Amino acid sequence: MPHYRRQVHVILTTAAPETSAETFTGLMDHVAQGFEALGAAILIVGVIWSFLLAARAARRSGWSANTYLVLRQAFGGTLLLGLEVLVAADLLRTVAVAPSLENVYVLGLIVAIRTFLSFSLETEIEGVAPWRRATMGGAGTIRRAAASALKPETPP
Repeated sequence: MPHYRRQVHVILTTAAPETSAETFTGLMDHVAQGFEALGAAILIVGVIWSFLLAARAARRSGWSANTYLVLRQAFGGTLLLGLEVLVAADLLRTVAVAPSLENVYVLGLIVAIRTFLSFSLETEIEGVAPWRRATMGGAGTIRRAAASALKPETPP
């Protein structure tokens, strides 16, 4: 009987580090999934919010260029924020869950594509290249869209 206990102890102590690594990997996978869910929620809520802001702007001044600008700025800002959160999920998954050379390569491609999309979206929303944006006030497109949609109506 004592020999049996010693074997069980050896088996348990050798399995513990492996279980700890698996637990960490599983936890990080769940955290990455949480970031992905957050990114999806940002996109869904942001799209709804963008259309609500545009509807409010349209109610105040009709379907005008201002209404389009409000929709475009709010939706573009939502896309940028959603992309950033999804990049964080990809980064976490690649570094903590499945670190391999192939996954790092795929992450590099994903980040390059999302960086290009972010650059294009910011240029489109702001109307100016990022290196000239300091004169435009930087980030805050959703805030500007909301302020534009919610500002009091000026009498004609």
